[in-house]
Amino acid sequence: MADLAAALLEPLEAHLLRADTLRFALVVPVSGVLGLVGPGAINCAMLAAGEVNDAGGLLGRPVELVLVDGGRPPALVAEEVAELARAGAVQAVVGTHASDVRVSIEDSLRGMVPFVYAPPYEGGVRRPGVYFLGEPASRQVGPGLDWLIEHRRARRWFLLGNDYVWPRLVHAAARDHLLSRSATVVGERLVPFGIRDMGPLIEELAAVRPDAVLLNLIGSDLVGFNREFAASGLGCARLCGALEEHGLLAIGGDTSGELYAAMGYFGSIATEANLGLRERYTRRFGPQAPLLNGHGHGCYEGVLMLAALAERAGALVVPAIDAVSDGTSIVSGRGPLTLSGRHVRQRVYLGRADGLDFDVVTSC
Repeated sequence: MADLAAALLEPLEAHLLRADTLRFALVVPVSGVLGLVGPGAINCAMLAAGEVNDAGGLLGRPVELVLVDGGRPPALVAEEVAELARAGAVQAVVGTHASDVRVSIEDSLRGMVPFVYAPPYEGGVRRPGVYFLGEPASRQVGPGLDWLIEHRRARRWFLLGNDYVWPRLVHAAARDHLLSRSATVVGERLVPFGIRDMGPLIEELAAVRPDAVLLNLIGSDLVGFNREFAASGLGCARLCGALEEHGLLAIGGDTSGELYAAMGYFGSIATEANLGLRERYTRRFGPQAPLLNGHGHGCYEGVLMLAALAERAGALVVPAIDAVSDGTSIVSGRGPLTLSGRHVRQRVYLGRADGLDFDVVTSC
């Protein structure tokens, strides 16, 4: 990871001296609970930047990426991003990281440079200069809740997540949705990052015996819970809002038939665009590279969307980009993606774990 970071990062003074390039801050976690996201996300961003440069660059200049570790405390990440922007060392930001980090970055930038945020998010107010490529909470988990209610008779639900903004608002959306389907919430728990002892959570689930658990834990916490859950012998379904291929690999796979993930992208989706992306990714990084997954793929989309916005506006300036953002489109592994109201509306997939991969059981 250190070698990869060094390949992306240059000293600040070098950036200030090179006016012939456009630099995007790439905010991804390479430490902390979400550190497993980093390698694949960096690869995908590098692939997109390479494609932009191979096509002639952006506004006549090559694009470079400046890595910022998004796995640290939100205030530290936001301070570094704002410093880079104020110094002119970066002209835009793209990120795949937790929503509390995103909120801090938004507060620190205040529209200074455009910011594309790739993962699923909690919805709500969209500030000028911030563009969302992921699914809002109600859009992301609703189809999975419906499918499990209809196909697994999951009427009694337990909601479990990390204690920060995204799980809180996903849970709020899920409660409303379950109520509308005459399903019930039999328990709810929000836990701090880095929880090591999952035993009390497993015991709480065993006591209330839900039909299904909505899991909005992230990163290593999600991995640790699923490992202990599998060892416990409990038999209810689990629907995850942040489980992708690397997380499944870290769990050791799952053959229960009851582990599900709701995501806007899986590496296995059978679109023509995704087949081409997988070929290009493997050609560049080799067959042993980190797996294509939703979090990494979001960085591929984020770099391409920043480039498309800047080309359409003729500048990397927030007012100009906001004026033309609606209708700006790219093609990613999940097909055409078009901004409307600084957000995209795209298909959501429900994947069921089958060993070390996901089978898509439905989409909408």
